[in-house]
Amino acid sequence: MDDGSFRQSQRLKTVVTDFNFTKAVQKNAAMTKIFVYHVSSMQDLKRLKAKIANGAIVCCECELQGDITIGSRTVIHPRAKIIALLGPIIIGENNIIEEQVQIINNGEDAMVIGNNNVFEVDCRVESKKIGDNNIVESKAFVGRQTSLSNGCVIGAKCEVLVHETLQEGSLFYGSGPDVKRRVQSDKPSAQGAQIEFLSKVLPNYHRIRKPLV
Repeated sequence: MDDGSFRQSQRLKTVVTDFNFTKAVQKNAAMTKIFVYHVSSMQDLKRLKAKIANGAIVCCECELQGDITIGSRTVIHPRAKIIALLGPIIIGENNIIEEQVQIINNGEDAMVIGNNNVFEVDCRVESKKIGDNNIVESKAFVGRQTSLSNGCVIGAKCEVLVHETLQEGSLFYGSGPDVKRRVQSDKPSAQGAQIEFLSKVLPNYHRIRKPLV
C-alpha cells in the first residue's frame, strides 16, 4: 500500500470513529433527557396525588387536582370538584361534600376546612378558612375573603363576599348578593348518622378511591 492510500485509509477510520462517538453522545444525551423527564414526571405525579386518610369515602368520579389532604370519615360524592390551583387544600374529618360542589383554592396560602361541615349540591366555596359544624347550602357561593368560624349556615343561593371572619352561629338567607344575616342560637345538627349511611351506600354504587397517605 502506498503512502497516499495509507493516509486516505487513516482519514476514513478517523471519520468513522468520530461519527460513532457523536452518535453515542447523542444517544446518551437522549437517554439522560428521557430519564430526567421520567423522574420529574414521577415527582410531579406524587406531589399532585391527593392524600386520603383511612375511613374516608371518596368516589372515583369526583375531580381532585393539586395538593389535597382529606381526613378520616369525610365523604366526597361523585362529580364534586376539589381544585388546589396554587396553595394546598386541607380537609378535616367527618365532612360531607355533595355532587357538583366546587371547592377551589386559587391563592398561594393553604385553604383549611375543619370538621363536621356539609357542602350541599352545586355550592361553590373559595374561602381560605372554614371552621367546624358549618353548612353551605345548595347553589350558595362563599368568596375567598370570607372565613367561616363555627356553626355558620350559608343559605341556598346566597352569595357571601364580606371581608371578615363570620361570627359563630351566623345565618345568611336570601338570594344572590341581596342577602340578610342574623345570629342563631341553635347549632347545626351533627351529621354522624348521615355519614354512617353514606359510608355504607356509596360503595355499593360507585368505585371508591383507596386511602393514600
